[in-house]
Amino acid sequence: MSDINFHGIIPAIAVPFNADYSINEPELRRFSKWLGGQEGVTALMTNGHTGEVFSLTPRERAEVTRITADATRGICPVISSVVCEGINDAVEQAGWAKEAGAAGLDIMPPHHWLRFGFKPEHCLDYFNAIGKASGLPLVVHIYPAWTRGSYSSELLAELARLPYVKAFKMGEREMNKYARDIREIRAADPTKVLMTCHDEYLLSSMVQGIDGALVGFASLIPGLINDLLKAVKAGDLHEAMRVQALINPLKDAVYGAGEPTGEAHGRMKAAMALAGILSDGTVRPPTHAPSATELAAIKAALAQAGILQKAAA
Repeated sequence: MSDINFHGIIPAIAVPFNADYSINEPELRRFSKWLGGQEGVTALMTNGHTGEVFSLTPRERAEVTRITADATRGICPVISSVVCEGINDAVEQAGWAKEAGAAGLDIMPPHHWLRFGFKPEHCLDYFNAIGKASGLPLVVHIYPAWTRGSYSSELLAELARLPYVKAFKMGEREMNKYARDIREIRAADPTKVLMTCHDEYLLSSMVQGIDGALVGFASLIPGLINDLLKAVKAGDLHEAMRVQALINPLKDAVYGAGEPTGEAHGRMKAAMALAGILSDGTVRPPTHAPSATELAAIKAALAQAGILQKAAA
């Protein structure tokens, strides 16, 4: 299996588009190379929600992974999300991702589970099929506790015992279940890596004893999130609170009072353009660009954090 260090910052990357909504390959190469080289970044993840994955065709998802993996060769490995409705489709797309250069796979729940629910054996069969076919390390992408695609603590413990599963992207967004899931996974296999994906409340999720962060927000503020994780791991709560205070205005401007959404990803891309990280913030329909009021709030938050027009070299 490929060697991926999950004990760090793994940005779920945004994808730059041209004005006609095609993938901007030169910009994606430049951005991926810059982001992969940031302090504390140990891998990049393509085809997450931040990457507007549901606006991409399966072949485009493989192309995004190919471009990113090629641009970051010798810098950091790339993980690709698999977003499918069935086992055969998942195995096929996992194979495309591996051929494109993915060193690992993030496995999202099939979205018909959100409508109809699922049995634990459905989930275990899904992960076993992808793991056996790809031979790549797998990340379990945990959905919010309120969804029908949420995994029970007992099922997460079973997943932790699978040899293909190496890490968990912890996105429960309900702190009692989050703490319970951490305990159950640690008890099942303490070698499995736990990563917060709670972009909108990083500090409170990090202090639960996690190992890293796999968040879309790190496309915009990798340095601040790395500083926060370092402070938490060092037990320096005062420093962690100082860094979180810098993050909060940006968090409010991008995510508001809720969870990450398509429109939030559009606001984050706008922030990346204002910070000079991307050349522009074009999003694919049906996601809309932020309003003038939202842009003003984003610009003010970037200025307060000291990253307005800090271009990515």
